[in-house]
Amino acid sequence: MRRLRVIGIGPGGRDQLTVEAVEALNDVDVFLLPDKGIPDLVALREEILVRHVRGSYRLETVPDPPRDRSPTGLTGYGTAVSDWHEARTVLLERVIAQLPEEVGGILVWGDPSLYDSTLRIVDGILARGNVSFDHDVVPGVSSVCLLAARHRIVLHRVGEPVTVTTGRRLLDTVAPASVDNVVVMLDGDLTCASLDTAGWDIWWGANLGTADEALVAGRLSDVLPDIRAARSSSRQARGWVMDTYLLRRRSR
Repeated sequence: MRRLRVIGIGPGGRDQLTVEAVEALNDVDVFLLPDKGIPDLVALREEILVRHVRGSYRLETVPDPPRDRSPTGLTGYGTAVSDWHEARTVLLERVIAQLPEEVGGILVWGDPSLYDSTLRIVDGILARGNVSFDHDVVPGVSSVCLLAARHRIVLHRVGEPVTVTTGRRLLDTVAPASVDNVVVMLDGDLTCASLDTAGWDIWWGANLGTADEALVAGRLSDVLPDIRAARSSSRQARGWVMDTYLLRRRSR
């Protein structure tokens, strides 16, 4: 492979791509599709290709290695993720090494810069020195951008900062009273339920960009049951759920 294009494809909708991303798709000879054992995630990527690629292309499936999800502390979590990244690096390198001199593409959910490991994996492959190729990155629409658009909101009040974090780090993130606007990703346990729910407003969205996306907004204490129900429905509809939400501390 002579060149790899890392292309952000948005959070799920087949039209949530930039013009630059569509042009990049049409420059690719072979797409490397990660297989995480969820057929729908592969199918959504294939729908995007059918809709936007004008010429011929090939698909190469790259198996995604299992990840140890048992560690609960930050140190154990970091080690488990590092081991998982190393295993992914080895598998992707093996596939790339077998490709002819052509252009490869990796379709990244959302935007490659935000809670995605693809660029770390690519850096790891190049650092190993067994294969060599040029690569570039095409940004994508993130779930954060789409969440704000769907709710027709700005992520922060005038002049205030906004913090982006994970469910795992949420409680530590909001501990300082000065943190008022928090975007939360990767929160499978709805950690926000552990907060002073009467003191926060929430704008929540799941499976954004897909036909069955779900939206809920309101005072956290009032809408938590609605979020849990919508989350369950989204998971049943597709077999998976990816949700993102904005928390805003209520004015004191």
